[in-house]
Amino acid sequence: MSTTPRNGATRTVLVNPRGTGPPSWSSWPEALRVVRYPPHLRKTVTISVVVGTILFCINQLDVVLRGDATTAVWIKSAVTYLVPFCVSNAGVLVASRFERDDGGSRG
Repeated sequence: MSTTPRNGATRTVLVNPRGTGPPSWSSWPEALRVVRYPPHLRKTVTISVVVGTILFCINQLDVVLRGDATTAVWIKSAVTYLVPFCVSNAGVLVASRFERDDGGSRG
């Protein structure tokens, strides 16, 4: 564990043995950096594809296979993949958030 200065604030972070680690955040611009961090993005996209495909098969596959898919069904299908992507990113953000020690705003 180490204390690292950042933007004038001091925070405590867990550091891996090489002294580097995934980004953390305390403001929304920093949150976007966390979400775009390649290892996080790979995991959230993988989760979205796996969970989205399962949900698509449960909810829409019969309609598509029958040939009755309308524009609304395809929009629902896209949203079916978007929801697990958003939820997995929310999990990443909850896990990587830190509170500012300087009494600053929460973002």
